Amino acid sequence: MRVTLAALRDIPLYDEDRRLAEGFPPPVAALREAIRKADALLLATPEYNYSFSGVLKNAIDWVSRPPEQPFLGKPLAVIGVSPGITGAIRAQWQLRPVLAGLGAQVLFRPELAIGGAREKFDADGGLRDGETRERLAKLLEALAAWVRLLRGETTKPA
Repeated sequence: MRVTLAALRDIPLYDEDRRLAEGFPPPVAALREAIRKADALLLATPEYNYSFSGVLKNAIDWVSRPPEQPFLGKPLAVIGVSPGITGAIRAQWQLRPVLAGLGAQVLFRPELAIGGAREKFDADGGLRDGETRERLAKLLEALAAWVRLLRGETTKPA
């Protein structure tokens, strides 16, 4: 399994008038293409004010615009990361229906809520907590099995 990280900091604020007049800005076009090419997605979100990140919502708004629908039929899983104890579980609960509404094939279980993020990640964003690494590996295994199931390569879920 190969994982590619996509940073969202270069995505401008969504502007329908701009999109209609100028098309997709280059960072948005690149993100849309990366999503289109991916076999599956793993979306990670923090939790702000009991919801998922506005930066992520902005990216979803850009990516989900016509004519193509990169999320349509795309297998994906969601994880949450926060410095608090909840691990952004409420953000995940709100994000999954948004993605399902866009036609994504959302894997609802297992869930991965990573609380205490400051202790579990190093300064470069590397995951250093062994138990969390194991839980993430299980989630990625389940996501890979979900992809195989949706492709008809197996009849057994993970």
